[in-house]
Amino acid sequence: MPGSATSGAGRRLERARIRAADAHELERRTKQLRAVGEISAALAAAWELETTLEVITRITSEVMGVASCSIYLQEEGTDRLVLKATTGLARSAIGVAWLKTGEGLTGWTVAHGRPVAASDARSDPRFKLLPETHEETLSSLAAVPLTVQGRTIGAMNVQTVRPHEFIEEDVELLSLIANLAAGALEKASLYDRMRQQIRELEGLVEVSRTVISPLYLDEMLGLVAEMAARVMNAKAVVLHLIEEPGSRLVLRAAHNTSPARRGAASLALGDGIVGDVAKHARPLIVPDVRADVRYKNQALAALEGLVSLLSVPLVVRNRTVGVLSCYTDAPHEFTAKEVDLFSMLANQTALAIENARLVISSAVVREMHHRVKNNLETVAMLLRLQVSAAEDDRTKHILGGAITRILSIAAVHETLGEQGLRLVDVKQVLERVAGYAAELGPGKDVAIDVEGDALSLPSRAATSLALAASELVQNAMKHAFVGRDRGRILISLRAGPDEHQLTVVDNGVGQGEARPRRKGLGLEIVQTLVAHDLKGRFEMASSGDGTRATVRFPATVDDGASP
Repeated sequence: MPGSATSGAGRRLERARIRAADAHELERRTKQLRAVGEISAALAAAWELETTLEVITRITSEVMGVASCSIYLQEEGTDRLVLKATTGLARSAIGVAWLKTGEGLTGWTVAHGRPVAASDARSDPRFKLLPETHEETLSSLAAVPLTVQGRTIGAMNVQTVRPHEFIEEDVELLSLIANLAAGALEKASLYDRMRQQIRELEGLVEVSRTVISPLYLDEMLGLVAEMAARVMNAKAVVLHLIEEPGSRLVLRAAHNTSPARRGAASLALGDGIVGDVAKHARPLIVPDVRADVRYKNQALAALEGLVSLLSVPLVVRNRTVGVLSCYTDAPHEFTAKEVDLFSMLANQTALAIENARLVISSAVVREMHHRVKNNLETVAMLLRLQVSAAEDDRTKHILGGAITRILSIAAVHETLGEQGLRLVDVKQVLERVAGYAAELGPGKDVAIDVEGDALSLPSRAATSLALAASELVQNAMKHAFVGRDRGRILISLRAGPDEHQLTVVDNGVGQGEARPRRKGLGLEIVQTLVAHDLKGRFEMASSGDGTRATVRFPATVDDGASP
């Protein structure tokens, strides 16, 4: 039965072949599962993008037994694939080497969304050599896309020194790893972006806290420069302000720069890069200041290790007040997001500079009002000395009236000195006027009260109204309580949408025989102040129950020239 023997041997060989194939398949599956397990475990422990990239390339190289494993990620908003991690290529090429989508075998796999392999990569017409990676010694290459939810974020490739025919199982394993890697890289990228946003927000909060704190301008600018360097991860930050009347830029703050740079502190508008930014009010990026002829001090930049520059204008209310600049210590391409972030810092800083200048100006104005008030009180004190030396009542009365008028004006300046505003709290001034009048009264028990609405007026109008109230109170003190030892005067203030009203009411003798018929100097002063300064009307009416003096004036009264 020779035929039967031959047939049996064939079946045994076939079974042996099947067992060998099964063993090979089992080994392949085991290898894949081991790789998947190792990578999954490693990725589960990795959160930061840089760590995740390193884990993926290292374990893939070990599992697949290749000389190099590299990951290229697509740069946001561009068609560039940038080398982000590698185990076999030059480390100095990380972040520097790049391909366009569709360029080279790695770019091809991104453009077409499917794996590619070549045993002799350099002979493939799609291959592109990147000299900075030092990949000349590598022969074979296989690349697969990194895809997350149908979106390609980059590519992953492996390379060997000796020619290698990447079989279907190799490509399948690399694709399996790439699927795991893509999800992990997306997670790590989100985590890194979140951390970066937190750092940026913390930086912005710190800048905001600084710019609203009560610091002197130069101290604030120094802190802003330091924090801007931290937020932008920059080597150095400098801040120039435009000097009045707006012809030159002066360096006012610098972080991590030499005394030599701080010594070169003045630039004309339009002069150099910073001057150009100030003149045209637009951001400017310089890839390498050491090689840009517009940069004024290339030798100093080289000495300090300054390379790339981003300068943005400081603009407030459509007016450029200076320039904020940051430098890196290595070639850097500033992204649109970085320009926006730095511009946001510049906007906050510009507003802070404007506020600081207003605060300084306000402090000067307050000091001025304080000194005027002190001088007026000194004059009043000298007049008081004259009162005590006067021998007749008429002289004393005249001097007393002058003192009250001076102190009424002083009350306006005192309020301005305390509040630092052009608008004066009139009710607060009237309370001070009432106090002065009571103090300088004729020795009778007369209560002087102030009531009514809060009202703020420009300083000149407030002064005129305070003087008018002072004259009316003095007039009542002199004439309303003849023959009486006590009485009451009420100063009332009413604010309206179209018209304001001041009334001075006493409970004195009214139109009795003791009341003079001729209008005195005080009432003439009131009429003049109301008509000329307040553009209003003055009325006075008396009865047996007392006298009511009323001043009405428009709510839109102008300040004119402030006192």
